[in-house]
Amino acid sequence: MRILIVNTSELNGGAAVAASRLVAALNNSGVQARLLVNDRQTSNPMVSELPKTLFSRWRFLWERWTIFWHLHFTKHNLFAIDVANAGADITSLPEFKLADVIHLSWINQGMLSLNSIKKIVNSGKPVVWTMHDIWPATAICHLTLGCNNFKQICRRCKYLPGGGSDKDLSTAVWHKKKRIYEKSDIHFVACSRWLADQARQSQLLRDLHVCAIPNPIDTRVFAPKNKVECAELMSLPANKRLILFAAQRATNVNKGLAYLVEACNMLAQQYPDMKDNTALVVLGGKANQAVAELALPVIPIDYVSDIATLIALYNAVHAFVLPSLSENLPNTIMEAMACGVPCVGFNVGGIPEEIDHRRNGYVARYRDAADLAKGIHWVLFEADYDQLATQAVKKVQANYSQQTVALQYIEVYNQALAFKKCML
Repeated sequence: MRILIVNTSELNGGAAVAASRLVAALNNSGVQARLLVNDRQTSNPMVSELPKTLFSRWRFLWERWTIFWHLHFTKHNLFAIDVANAGADITSLPEFKLADVIHLSWINQGMLSLNSIKKIVNSGKPVVWTMHDIWPATAICHLTLGCNNFKQICRRCKYLPGGGSDKDLSTAVWHKKKRIYEKSDIHFVACSRWLADQARQSQLLRDLHVCAIPNPIDTRVFAPKNKVECAELMSLPANKRLILFAAQRATNVNKGLAYLVEACNMLAQQYPDMKDNTALVVLGGKANQAVAELALPVIPIDYVSDIATLIALYNAVHAFVLPSLSENLPNTIMEAMACGVPCVGFNVGGIPEEIDHRRNGYVARYRDAADLAKGIHWVLFEADYDQLATQAVKKVQANYSQQTVALQYIEVYNQALAFKKCML
């Protein structure tokens, strides 16, 4: 079986990391899988890059310009929505022709247009589409922010100036997607049960296949190591309890760092000794400006993509905290748990699917900084820490290992192939 996975980037972003890991997982399970990207960053022989042409950059710029125009020339929400009005035609590529199944991943920002997807569907090849966010099931947004219009029809979009209208940009894109989906047999895969449930409620995906399969992780690579040695390697204090927060951009409001800052300030007030025995490690772009006023010591680290460094960092800390306001199934929590680090996060999205409350971490009430603080203190100073760490590793090995996830995807590929044969 030959699988072509299509993703905008090879490494940038959680979806890219997940797609690259899935390629490795499938190949390790006897499936010939390749990754096709617009932005290649390694020399991995299993990765192909779209041919560079004069129009390669234009695809991205044209879509942004279209959105900019509909936003009345403001940058607010410029990268919060995608309309997929420009993208590459991959159906003539050798990688496409050789593939038995076309597996779409995160294909926004000029990688594929809706017309590109239509050509893929019309090619006759089975199509599987992994949903890393809600965009495939809505018109233009990646985060619904509480909006339920996608359950009927997208309109009056809150991302558009003035809240949109009954026939706004979202409605136009909705109808384009609907025409494509109605004539397709796409098998949609959500990375979390939460997202799968959301997707099934979309009128766009009615009567289409939707299932949930988590992202994979190599548990041979992401594994527990000596904390003191890793702290020394990362130049971190080995005599403090270290709390880690990580995001590609620390100032991203959706990652909820403001709630972590508030929680840490509460902890410093309630437990003054934490000012001496605890520190917050902030990994991500603009980490310095994100924690300007914090009662606990702060150690900012620029975002790193080197796997060995990332593993050393996870193993150097004692708790990983991700107070995101919206999440699918975050790779970072999975990575930390695989390294034996208990995690704390809000009860939102797929986070409670990863963290088993008070078993391998702590699930705090949504947007509740006080409960977040309670969870951090419980993990660091009250719970049986070694037991938490052991259970975290077991959870990942049982649910997210390469082999476990690859076998689930192989089953979906076989279903898509069988369904296509029945339709011929």
